[in-house]
Amino acid sequence: MDATRNQTVWQSSGGNDLWNAHGNLYNVTPHNSTGKMGLVFDPVTDKAVNCLTVIILCTTMVSLGCTMEVAKIKVHILKPKGVAIALVAQFGIMPLAAFMLAKIFQVDPMEAVTILICGCCPGGNLSNVFTLALEGDMNLSIVMTTCSTVMALGIMPLLLFLYCKGIPNIQNNMPYAGIVIALIMTLLPCLVGIAINHWAPRYSPIVKKIGLSLLLIAAVVIGIISSITVGDTLWVVVSPKMTATAFLMPLIGFLLGYIMSSVFRLTEGCKRTVAMETGCQNIQLCSTILKITFPMEVIGALFLFPVLYIFFQGIESLLLIIIYRCYKRFKPAVKEKPIYLTVEGKAEEMKAP
Repeated sequence: MDATRNQTVWQSSGGNDLWNAHGNLYNVTPHNSTGKMGLVFDPVTDKAVNCLTVIILCTTMVSLGCTMEVAKIKVHILKPKGVAIALVAQFGIMPLAAFMLAKIFQVDPMEAVTILICGCCPGGNLSNVFTLALEGDMNLSIVMTTCSTVMALGIMPLLLFLYCKGIPNIQNNMPYAGIVIALIMTLLPCLVGIAINHWAPRYSPIVKKIGLSLLLIAAVVIGIISSITVGDTLWVVVSPKMTATAFLMPLIGFLLGYIMSSVFRLTEGCKRTVAMETGCQNIQLCSTILKITFPMEVIGALFLFPVLYIFFQGIESLLLIIIYRCYKRFKPAVKEKPIYLTVEGKAEEMKAP
């Protein structure tokens, strides 16, 4: 319907929250800007989208768990240098980048929360695909995704609590309990996938195929429903500020992840792995947190911000893969040094095997 835009402004008033225990909004102050309103799903549609969002998250995490091997996880735990550096990059670079971009672009409070939640999420399973294309360390990639997912249960709420202090009027309104529940929803399916791969590995390929099929179907359905229901307010998500943020966040993660791993002198394959793991966020988890834990009247179309993020994440990753492949193809051949053996007091050159 045509109306002035109702932008949610979070009020700071002692013990008052943005919404009460029943999810009813109060302390909302509208201010004007031109546009169309279409922020509210009808109850049936809202529940349907919530269920499909949970299905996407669970199937994705079960499929991810089916790629994990206990033996390989143990190897990196016993030699944790690469994983430790990658985790510091994941939970150090991305939340800070999200916070700084929200400050630089001076986005609205709810937009800042959306960006911050995306930045604090653990690594996503797309990083494993991109790592493979970049000829990185697949074992490190999978183990890092596993560790970041597990550690997010404690680190993500802590990071949100700390960074929310720097954003006015949102610290007391962050639904920490809902975020923890969403993280548990992430861990349990992942553990199921690990168990399947460990005790019944012959079923892992089947589970991954079924999971991918359900993921694609549910994503298409959600896209259709969301475009019909909140299509008039998608301009909030694709505004210049949010678009610039979605473009810069993964790029910052890729670059600083590579630089950080270079400082600690990891191998080239590990450097590319850490870069991918840092810039690639778990957007399924981000979408679930935004859609499930915030009332629709508050989050509006912003729960689709992860879709914009993954679009730029994919484009930038593909560009990096193309650059790497071109570099590998056209780089000068390394001249092999001759090997000398001493035979009867004389040095003779022989060809390297």
